[in-house]
Parts: sequence; C-alpha cells; structure tokens
Amino acid sequence: MEDHNLRRGIASLCIGGGMGIAMAIELTN
Repeated sequence: MEDHNLRRGIASLCIGGGMGIAMAIELTN
C-alpha cells in the first residue's frame, strides 16, 4: 500500500513537473 502511494506520488509529481515546464515554455514563447 505504501509502495503504491509512493509510486503514485512520484507519477503525479512527474506529470505536474511536465505541465509546469510546458507552461513555462508557453509563457516564454
């Protein structure tokens, strides 16, 4: 259970980071 939550947290963090990078690129362009 804890391992699953950890993986889910990492996955959501990666997705959030990707969206943040994409948003930054949009703003700079």
